[in-house]
Amino acid sequence: MLNIRQERIKEYVEKNNVATIRELQALLPDVSLMTLHRDLDALQSRGVLVKFRGGAKSVRHTGDPEFNVRMRENNTGKRTIADKAMALLQPHTSVFLDASTTNLMLARNLPDINLNIITTGPSIAIELCRLHNPVVTLCCGLINRKNLAVSGQNTLEMLEKMNIDMAFIGVSGCSVDAGFTCGTEADMLVKRLAIRKAHTSVLMCGSDKFNSLMPYTFARLGDVDYVVTESDIPGAFLEAAQKANVKIL
Repeated sequence: MLNIRQERIKEYVEKNNVATIRELQALLPDVSLMTLHRDLDALQSRGVLVKFRGGAKSVRHTGDPEFNVRMRENNTGKRTIADKAMALLQPHTSVFLDASTTNLMLARNLPDINLNIITTGPSIAIELCRLHNPVVTLCCGLINRKNLAVSGQNTLEMLEKMNIDMAFIGVSGCSVDAGFTCGTEADMLVKRLAIRKAHTSVLMCGSDKFNSLMPYTFARLGDVDYVVTESDIPGAFLEAAQKANVKIL
């Protein structure tokens, strides 16, 4: 049987799908960090939630929505973000596009210019086949049927050998505390490596992603160069971005 404190944690995580340790400390300010971790361990052992580094997620939380669902969400905003991002492209450079639906929107509207494009999105690679000038490299690896992204050890080994001028990375959630987050460990590893390899990293973040949280942090503000969104950014995030010298588009 859960105690009152554990019930509050359970209800909070189930309501929000994901919760950070900091959020839970704010929920229970009189509880020590050690006790909080013990409660999370107890709740995990009962199958109530899944604990991860820095927080916990609901057992009902399955990560990002399926690709076809995301393709119907905020398409006007994605087009605005894609148009802003395309203004950063320079011909004769090497560009990485992850498998995000915002990058698919970018690919659909990309002009026929000379680029070396590397992608982990099979849908993006197929879309780019309509163009004649870009050289398109689809990374090898395992395809996640849910988000249509390629990932795994083979993907990481291939990306490690690539030289990337600019990486365009989709975001599932972002906040000042948690940074930029995504729904799976496999995607986190790909995004993190692409940012490390790229000379310039561009984070594509819809307004609905701010102050949202997913289980895996792949970057912090200090790791990126640009954040592209379609509307105003929350004040706290904007202030933190300015301190980190991140350009907002």
